[in-house]
Amino acid sequence: MANQPIFILPQGTERYTKRDALRMNITAGKVLAGIVRTTLGPKGMDKMLVNSLGDVTVTNDGATIMGEMEIAQPAARMLVETAKKQEEIVGDGTTSVVVIAGELLAKAEELLEDGIATSVVVKGYRNATAKAVELLEDIAIDADDEETLKKVAITAMSGKGSDYAKEHLADIVVKAALRIKEDGKSDIDNINIQRVSGDSVEDSFLAEGVVIDKAPVSKNMPKDVEDAKIAIMKYPIELKDMTTSTKIDITSPEQFELFLNNEEQMVKDLVQKVIDSGANVLFCQKGIDDLAEHYLKKAGIMTFKRVKKSDMERIEKATGAKLVTDIEDLSEDKLGSAGHVYLDKIFDHELTFIEECENPKASSIVLRGSTRYVTEQISRAIDDALGVVAATIEEGKVLIGGGACEIDLVKQLREYGESVSGREQLAILKYAEALEVIPRTLIENAGLDTINLIADLKAAHEENKFIGINVFDGKVVDMKEAGVIEPLRVKIQALQSAGEATEMILRIDDMIAARNALNSTGPDESGNDDSGMPPMPGMGGGMGGMPPMM
Repeated sequence: MANQPIFILPQGTERYTKRDALRMNITAGKVLAGIVRTTLGPKGMDKMLVNSLGDVTVTNDGATIMGEMEIAQPAARMLVETAKKQEEIVGDGTTSVVVIAGELLAKAEELLEDGIATSVVVKGYRNATAKAVELLEDIAIDADDEETLKKVAITAMSGKGSDYAKEHLADIVVKAALRIKEDGKSDIDNINIQRVSGDSVEDSFLAEGVVIDKAPVSKNMPKDVEDAKIAIMKYPIELKDMTTSTKIDITSPEQFELFLNNEEQMVKDLVQKVIDSGANVLFCQKGIDDLAEHYLKKAGIMTFKRVKKSDMERIEKATGAKLVTDIEDLSEDKLGSAGHVYLDKIFDHELTFIEECENPKASSIVLRGSTRYVTEQISRAIDDALGVVAATIEEGKVLIGGGACEIDLVKQLREYGESVSGREQLAILKYAEALEVIPRTLIENAGLDTINLIADLKAAHEENKFIGINVFDGKVVDMKEAGVIEPLRVKIQALQSAGEATEMILRIDDMIAARNALNSTGPDESGNDDSGMPPMPGMGGGMGGMPPMM
């Protein structure tokens, strides 16, 4: 009994402790950073992603790449979540977050191998991040005019498949963001992008109001309404959704006819409530019966059914209509107004335009492109541009791009590190060294001479802190004059997110995982893992085919 083993964890559980766990997580972070690193900058390359259904996505957008990849390693998943949060908060900088975090992990690994304690590295990184944010706020410049916003949008879209039309698209993005500006903020959720394949990207345009991807429920309904009175409802005009299950005994044809007449009268009454409100355009989030469609058509009301919730919210913002959840509450004071509502066919796509609104707080961009893949790629670029323009409008501060602010940070962080005593100094200096990864990657992705250009960049910064890399001609130039500008908020959020993710990973000294949890999300019904390959005999799960630990 004294020699009998005691199982605390279920059989097949894998456990990696201390340096093994740390090395595994650091390696996962570096691998993920290596995957997305080649997409950074105007000369970044694209990735082709094919999912299990065979759908193809071609993009160099970091958030999309990491969202489409089925990543199983827990530490790598943490970095992916960090990148997603970056996208949600500021709309751009997802690739930078992962690249910086991967480089910070690589530098931390060097320190750990030199015998520096993890707690010292974590504290040094934390202090360096706080100092970097403080320095960024000092070197930021005030700018919120329309021309600067346009430069910010162009910088965000560079290298994302829209270079030949980025001036035109940037103009659209800035106008859309300024149109919905309210109390010093632009809520980009109130801007929707309608993608239409066919024609050139340069044919894209900003609609005068809101555009929805819907046509009226009947072809015989009005397709062009002037001086529109708009009702928006979250209430079905159909009997099957309004009644509970009921059993009715009908014993004669007269009773059946009476039942049908009663149903018809109920639908008539519902339609009459819409007519009595004075509405001549109706957007319904729920269904509408064929009979109700008939009466609405007779009344000359332009009607749409099963409209998306997001579209309903934009219509409400643009027209001033109040969303009605009970048809009994529908009245004239709940209606919105628009000067013109009409159906238009663009290429082979039918869209409804709601224009000439008095004070619209919602807008739409109609995006054109030769193929679906092109419009998807450009749509992601516009999303990023909208995010950075909205951040600039709210913050009112920008940084000079092209690696200029990173090199300035490196210089000042090194000076700060040298003023700190103890082993934390080593961590701060490594942090500063890690930030060189951004200008270095821009140069590498452009196929330029990394060593000489980095040296030229550092030398030029002694006289002008706005000097950065022009990846198109391979020279160091004044990025402020070149118009390469990025929002302050994006950089700060990227540094804070990368620092926090790195700290979280470095503090892990023990990994306990269920069988195969580290290299698969589990077998399917046929016993195959996520890769579609059958399990290999003799491979007992874990990283690198390590056998499960008892």
